[in-house]
Amino acid sequence: MNNTILTISLITIYFLILIYISKITSKKADNTSFFTGNKKSPWYVVSFGMIGASLSGITFISIPGSVAGGQFGYMQMVFGYFFGYMIISFVLMPIYYRLNVVSIYQFLEKRFGFYSYKTGAVLFIISRTIGASIRLLLVASVFQLILFDQIGIPFWLTVVFSILLIWLYTYKGGIKTIIWTDTLQTFFMLTAVIVSFIIIYNNLDTEQSVIKTISESKYSKILFFEDWRSANYFWKQFLGGIFIAVGMTGLDQDMMQKNLTCKNIKDAQKNMISFSVVLVVVNLLFLALGSLLFIYYKQTGIGSDAINIGRTDLLFAEISMNGTLGYSIAVLFLLGLIAAAYSSADSALTSLTTSVSIDLLNIDKQTEEKQNKTRKKVHIIMSIVLVFTILILRYSSEDSAIWLLIKLAGFTYGPLIGLFFFGIISKRIINDKLVAYVSAVIPIAVACFWYMEANSITNILGNYVFGAELIIINAVLSFVGYYSISKKANNNNTI
Repeated sequence: MNNTILTISLITIYFLILIYISKITSKKADNTSFFTGNKKSPWYVVSFGMIGASLSGITFISIPGSVAGGQFGYMQMVFGYFFGYMIISFVLMPIYYRLNVVSIYQFLEKRFGFYSYKTGAVLFIISRTIGASIRLLLVASVFQLILFDQIGIPFWLTVVFSILLIWLYTYKGGIKTIIWTDTLQTFFMLTAVIVSFIIIYNNLDTEQSVIKTISESKYSKILFFEDWRSANYFWKQFLGGIFIAVGMTGLDQDMMQKNLTCKNIKDAQKNMISFSVVLVVVNLLFLALGSLLFIYYKQTGIGSDAINIGRTDLLFAEISMNGTLGYSIAVLFLLGLIAAAYSSADSALTSLTTSVSIDLLNIDKQTEEKQNKTRKKVHIIMSIVLVFTILILRYSSEDSAIWLLIKLAGFTYGPLIGLFFFGIISKRIINDKLVAYVSAVIPIAVACFWYMEANSITNILGNYVFGAELIIINAVLSFVGYYSISKKANNNNTI
């Protein structure tokens, strides 16, 4: 009962704070505030807040849990992220600022035409809906385990409650509110993981330094060059990381919408560069926390329920909420989990509302009053869509959240990367009406081949295991597909 009271109290206080911030930031808010924050956001505030939005509840739970099978191998992908963020800073963002877009997919309309624009927007909407749902699914599952099951609340109601809370503090201020709530939530999340790290280390039966304790454990290996067929092979993860960063950040309205609230391109680049450096350090910290959690489990046996059911991503939750380490770590875990979950989900809901409103419904061509009504309806509809997507994923996948997200990203962001970079690199004119067909056929074909290989229906590649490189395969094949439906331009057609 103590854990129940503690969890309910924290959730209540936490969201009262967010609603208060929303009230302050949404004063005199209009559609421009909702979509662009009036382009007055300080770059360092955006950068700090983006850490929480990028990491999400998946990082907070699933990354420490991934240490069991992958050790520190996830850092190979993080190194790739860093180089991907440099591409975003110096290739993509200058284009967005030069064109002065609200939705980044407006670039596709200017470069190729109407159908390419709509295809890019639909790919994002599918990608972000699935991504946000996976993130919220993991966190809702944890809350269900530690709280709502105990008081008899069904899972579907937990999901509805979670989305409703997000809607309450985003429906008016939009991105203008989220820039500031993300900053607060990032602070809570990083404080939680740092202090939890210290508490767990101090309770280990060891006289060694923390660095030596981790480095001499079996969980500390970072680089994997041994078997090119394995999913954690260095070059697959490193190159996959570059493509994932470009797709899931640089071509994602959710993440770019925050950057586009900065005053100018120089501030936006400062934001992205500082964010990319900090993100490498923070991911390393999460993996280090994961190694301490498993060392603590080996020494004490606490966390066996999560291990026995094969859910290592629940180990952090079980150890924190067990009570052996005191209530301070339980408070920190809950605070960090709530912050990590909602700093990602709230911006996802706002960006989905933005993309549907601007890209699909063209509300920028409506009167201000009609824009307001349409945008509010879309905000409600996208909230409902997220609820149903989470419930579908709940009963249809057994993958760990982080790898499920990475795999699915390959099939939706891959064509988006191919389309954007075909427009940036090539001067050719594309057959605009055929873009949607190529964008659908390529990932479906790759998905079928991947499924048949994974389930031994075919055995063309032998023991090869697909991993992060799925996004590279989809991007490259899509690029080739777009080339096949294009023709040489008579003049310079680049933007």
